[in-house]
Amino acid sequence: MPQVTTRPAPDAVTTPRSARIGALAWLCYAVAGYLLMLAVTGYAIGFFAGFGVPKNIDDGARSPWPLAVTIDAGLLLLFTVQHTVMARPWFKRRWTRLVPAPAERATFVVAASLALTLLFWLWRPVRGTVWQLSGAAGGVLWAAYVAGWAVALSATFLVSHADLFGLRQAYLRWRGIAYRPPAFTERGLFRWVRHPLMAGFLLVFWAAPVMTLGHVLLAVLATGYILAGIRFEERDLRRDLGGSYRAYAARVPALIPGPGRAGWRRRGPAPATFPGQNDPQGPAVT
Repeated sequence: MPQVTTRPAPDAVTTPRSARIGALAWLCYAVAGYLLMLAVTGYAIGFFAGFGVPKNIDDGARSPWPLAVTIDAGLLLLFTVQHTVMARPWFKRRWTRLVPAPAERATFVVAASLALTLLFWLWRPVRGTVWQLSGAAGGVLWAAYVAGWAVALSATFLVSHADLFGLRQAYLRWRGIAYRPPAFTERGLFRWVRHPLMAGFLLVFWAAPVMTLGHVLLAVLATGYILAGIRFEERDLRRDLGGSYRAYAARVPALIPGPGRAGWRRRGPAPATFPGQNDPQGPAVT
């Protein structure tokens, strides 16, 4: 009886059994990190909204306002440093000498989730109300808050949700398939703004019917980080993708669509490959 042999797919990577077991372990690690991220994100929705969680942005130990501002700013700085440094290409090149490349993104997700957990736990409220709206005005802000989360979540699926949160990298290694960055196509929200994930988070931070001084502190610092992060990300994308990304940027505004802006005119395909428009972290999460 003739022997039938099969050839591996062109992208397949032959790996010994021990490597397959190791790849399975990293896949489980990525799934655990993803579940942790989902739990932290769910808590964040209630934390910023001010209800539904054990401690929200206006709860916590009372402290003199200079101490509260110092602690809160330090927690936000820790989060932004983690996001910025771990997202930089030079850090990734060094980091993957210690952590396998398929686990690099998952490790970023775990680190970001832990940094956010620490922020929720140690956050100190800053007393004082900037505005308090009810009725129709309050309803509009609640709608904007929900829309912000919807925009942010939708943006993760328009490129690759699994890739953004480290699942795809680990899964491909387990399957023995070489990793390639997901191709980016200018569609959906990316036809209107170049950074819909960041636009969604800006809505989340500022759409509060009751805006306390502590909430303003977080919104201002987070907005500053987002704007700085976009500047770093844009620099990386223009360098890596060249003229194709510059043409896309000329047509589509960064954060705010509007009549007469480039994003409302002719829209063609974006760069064929997009090296990662990372989530809450800004610079090219993730």
